[in-house]
Amino acid sequence: MNLTGELLIGQQAVKGSRDPIVAINPATGERLPTEFNGGTAEDVSRACELAGSAFDTYRESSLEARASFLETIADEIEAIGDALIERAVAESGLPQGRIQGERGRTCGQLRLFAKTVRAGEWLGVRVDPALPDRQPMPRVDLRQRHIALGPVAVFGASNFPLAFSVAGGDTASALAAGCPVVVKAHPAHPGTCELVGRAVQAAVKQCGLPEGVFSMLHDSSFEVGQALVADPRIKAGGFTGSRKGGLALLDIAQRRPEPIPFYAEMSSINPVFLMPAALKARGKALGEAFVGSLNMGAGQFCTNPGLVIAIESPDLDAFVDAAAQAVEASAAQTMLTPGIHDAYDHGVSALAANAKVREVARGQQGDGPNQCQSGLFVAAGEDVIADESLQAEIFGASSLIVACRDAAEVKRVAEALEGQLTATLQMDDGDLEAARTLLPILERKAGRIMANGWPTGVEVCHAMVHGGPFPATSDARSTSVGTAAILRFLRPVCYQDLPDALLPEAVRESNPLKLRRLLDGERES
Repeated sequence: MNLTGELLIGQQAVKGSRDPIVAINPATGERLPTEFNGGTAEDVSRACELAGSAFDTYRESSLEARASFLETIADEIEAIGDALIERAVAESGLPQGRIQGERGRTCGQLRLFAKTVRAGEWLGVRVDPALPDRQPMPRVDLRQRHIALGPVAVFGASNFPLAFSVAGGDTASALAAGCPVVVKAHPAHPGTCELVGRAVQAAVKQCGLPEGVFSMLHDSSFEVGQALVADPRIKAGGFTGSRKGGLALLDIAQRRPEPIPFYAEMSSINPVFLMPAALKARGKALGEAFVGSLNMGAGQFCTNPGLVIAIESPDLDAFVDAAAQAVEASAAQTMLTPGIHDAYDHGVSALAANAKVREVARGQQGDGPNQCQSGLFVAAGEDVIADESLQAEIFGASSLIVACRDAAEVKRVAEALEGQLTATLQMDDGDLEAARTLLPILERKAGRIMANGWPTGVEVCHAMVHGGPFPATSDARSTSVGTAAILRFLRPVCYQDLPDALLPEAVRESNPLKLRRLLDGERES
């Protein structure tokens, strides 16, 4: 498939009229073929007009039709073949195996949402039949289901050019809910976005859906993204990226005449608590495993372990020594973009310049452009509590070890933390009581709490929560990974005393969709 650099508005391919975007291969610094001209506010309006026109038809498409559409998208993405892998590798600097795995995850989550759609549990159907003879007052017939919110704006992420991009989790969950999607392509990988966007566009046509179900726009400044969130036909947004960018778009979403939910995943340092018994039993092994997680993908994961918290002891010293040796042996890795690399260098330099921080190890220097040199630092618990800058996310393979005087200071550090995507307890049986005292704090601070693992693996499944209190996300009540992500783009509607012939299928008396409904407070078998 040849790249054209065009915007995809419904079933049309349109040449943008704003300044061109040119992708850079971060591993070589070379400009990649094809220019992608940015869109305008008028392009946004046209895409949103089509999405609005498609909404009522698409949201009432049958469960089977919608599930088949999601599966067709996955089939079309796989049909692109090696061209998608090659372009994504060139635009991101990520290794081929990582991109191949990410393609599998992207297609896998589309098919998982197809199964979710068919099951229908997300409709949340509740039926309270009329009780005309109830005393002292009769009860009317009440039936509830969830419906789609409306067209959704999706912003592609830099660090997952497939799984959190054009057909990634936000798009898959919104389409599963019955919401048309308008995607703002990420400027770091516009070619990858076009390839996937054309696959989605082809699936829309193949499945006979209204063309406004999907559009994709390029943005060479901030005009498209801002106009997209501000457009009155957009009813929700999904974003993965920096805190600055997420807050700017969230502000637009909240200041609209009709405010809308804007689900922004923004900032997390994912604390790891090394409990005393675990540290004593396996401190060296923990140090080595920690650096493996830290270095994964050059540290460019939103779940990267950026903070390690433990009580001062010879066992902590052994952990630090092992981690330092592993960091010093770490080869430099290419980062996603020159801008991300510059921000990483600035963040590490600022941390190293802090008088309360001690640098303990740096990784190997690279011999190419945009390469991440891993960093490991130590600070005292009281200093981390006193200095909020020590909690700032450094997007890359850098982490701060927090040495606390005692268990009470560990708790104070935990209380001082901002909201997080994850919190990890490295613990043995002898740590159960100490962990029990931390757990209530961690439940308030994080969306996912784990024991004896590392946060950089995020399973796409039904129980996963990839979200957390601010600033990890803008709305702690949601997840952007897993089938529960569909709930972000739904709202409840209650039908009172409507004739059965007028009711949607999901709440009709005969239950033609064979759903497991809540009938008068009892779950139907």
